[in-house]
Amino acid sequence: MKAHFADRIKIPPGFWEGLRQLGIAAHDAARKARLPLTIITEPAVTTAQYFAIWQAYSELIGETAIGIIKLATVFDTAKYPPTVLATYHARNYRDALNRMARYKQLCPPESLQITEEGEHCTIELGWLNTEQPGPSMLVGITLAFLLELGRRGTGQPLTAKFVEFSHPMGDLQALEAYFGCPVQMGAKGNRLILHRRDLELPFVTYNEELLEILTPALDRSLNDQQRSRSMADTVKWIIKRSLTGGRVDIQAVAKEISMSDRTLQRRLTEENTSFKHLLTQARHEQARQYLANPSLDIKEVAFLIGYEDQNSFYRAFRHWEGDTPSNWRKKQLGANSL
Repeated sequence: MKAHFADRIKIPPGFWEGLRQLGIAAHDAARKARLPLTIITEPAVTTAQYFAIWQAYSELIGETAIGIIKLATVFDTAKYPPTVLATYHARNYRDALNRMARYKQLCPPESLQITEEGEHCTIELGWLNTEQPGPSMLVGITLAFLLELGRRGTGQPLTAKFVEFSHPMGDLQALEAYFGCPVQMGAKGNRLILHRRDLELPFVTYNEELLEILTPALDRSLNDQQRSRSMADTVKWIIKRSLTGGRVDIQAVAKEISMSDRTLQRRLTEENTSFKHLLTQARHEQARQYLANPSLDIKEVAFLIGYEDQNSFYRAFRHWEGDTPSNWRKKQLGANSL
């Protein structure tokens, strides 16, 4: 069975620090994205939340091209997570790009496909676990970071051969000055075309000892992720985050991960499960967790797992556990006190 990447995206602390250096407070970005302020300290966010944050930055900075260039150049390399930090200590530019493409799978939603042919190296941007393209700002930043990687690693003012964007990116002249090459908007995809000869350039930041530590750990993480992550895990995680006080349906969850409900249904069928089954599992698991907290009354637990009335929750819980929520809680609390 094909594994799917869970919709849990880690935002490095360096991102918020980069915004601060550009005069944008993290809480302003969260508000603009219409997300709770706790998103700043959340260990992971969904694809929809991740896209919303990038769109908020785009709106706050005002000009897409300028926002791309400013953030790409101000971002402190030391603030990158290990998945990206390893690329800055690669042997050469080619090694760095290949590491970036491989370990990008650990921090979706972007994916990178690298092709070397003739005098050119083409890097095409795609998306993991979503059918919707990311915001223009995120697209531009991703490609700019790849060139910035080469510039910082080699210590040379490298330029690209050609850059293609599928959507308008703002100030064309500013982007062409930054990339050092022609930039096309309205293309069929998003691509960074490099001079293949530059891939041989050694990195002045090469650190063999650090790579010997990072590489095995990252490879293990990637292998574990590919074995364990599934679309079912993703859906159940989103359901649990969305249960409180409202009806959760497949359309809402599909929208959260930027795919159609039909595609989501197909993916779940491939994993021998269904949305209804995952919703039931999520409610059952959350009910057990909440009932273990004696400070929550039964009516509140029913609300927290998405039931509009207490009677519906009672019927569901008796089906799951063969007992009422009150009796189950008493037995659990009694057992834990022994």
